[in-house]
Amino acid sequence: MLDIAHAALQFAEGFEKNATAAFQQVASDLYDGFLSAEDRRAVQPPENASTPPLVKWGNPQNGPYTWPVDATRFFGAQAGVISLPPSNAHKGLLAWAALAHEDAGHDILHAYAGLQDQLADAVRTAVDQSGAGHGLPDYWADRIDETSSDVMGILNMGPAAGIGVIGYFRGLNAAFGGTARLRTDGPADDPHPADILRGYLASAVVGRLSFDGAKAWSDLIAAETDKDATGHQIRVAGAAVTASAARKSAEAVAAAIVDAKVRTLENHSLGEIQDWRNQDEELVTLARTALTTGGSIPVNHTPRIYAAHVVAAAVMAALGQGGVTSQLLDSMVTALAAMHKLNPSWGPLFIRHPGNLARNVAYRRYSSGD
Repeated sequence: MLDIAHAALQFAEGFEKNATAAFQQVASDLYDGFLSAEDRRAVQPPENASTPPLVKWGNPQNGPYTWPVDATRFFGAQAGVISLPPSNAHKGLLAWAALAHEDAGHDILHAYAGLQDQLADAVRTAVDQSGAGHGLPDYWADRIDETSSDVMGILNMGPAAGIGVIGYFRGLNAAFGGTARLRTDGPADDPHPADILRGYLASAVVGRLSFDGAKAWSDLIAAETDKDATGHQIRVAGAAVTASAARKSAEAVAAAIVDAKVRTLENHSLGEIQDWRNQDEELVTLARTALTTGGSIPVNHTPRIYAAHVVAAAVMAALGQGGVTSQLLDSMVTALAAMHKLNPSWGPLFIRHPGNLARNVAYRRYSSGD
């Protein structure tokens, strides 16, 4: 209830006005990108379909998190709530890439009743058949909420969400007194898979995307994950796991979640509904040029540039040689806030999914004698 109140009050009081508008644009676009009729095609809308999540700046110790609509509806709300630490309004670019996990992951997956149970069954079967062993079939399936949210984030934001997993977790671990590497231990009571497994999962999911550079990015993410696995014992729920078994299990998980045709989606797969294609990479390049040269994002560009492209562009520019993270984050926030002003979900139409909008031009042909 406190988070619901914060989301309303911070927006009304203009707290971090530009950053809040930018944050809200990311949440709105990611949610609409999956649930609009344009992308769902033959899949029925979810039982818990709602307006896009509201956003707030919360306790720095909690990191990014979300209350999906199946939690907030107990208070009569019809939207989820996503939180970022206040410092991310001006610092911590990779935290913005993590929004794909929260919004396109948790919030969308919780909108479909029964979807996570079906994905868990598919994951358990796939990992068991892969022969990875070490208790990994149950380990992955028991963490399906976080696991499938990682996958959905990458399907919706491409390799930026995948490489963002590596950099963000390294940064978090260093900030909390550890070393800047992925943790290789996954406690039994942690609902998240071990960091190292999430790195291998990101590599496997990126490799299944449709854009031409998918394999190169998959190999890069795997190589970064290997760096943190080398010389350290991987343990999940107390059991020792070899790096090869960890990677094999992650590949099976990626295949199951991306490609499994499930009843809740009318026997469609998540990968059929959402993918990252060459067109998305081209839009990221266009947005990256604007962010790094002081230009503006072309709002009337066809095909349309969405918030996911802008965040991905900022992440990729920061990873590139000479990227200045603080300047890129400020440019990204400015661009996203400008996009938010034109978002019909937030006025004057207040529609649920702007992806359903289409322009129809009506005209009357006049003869030369009229």
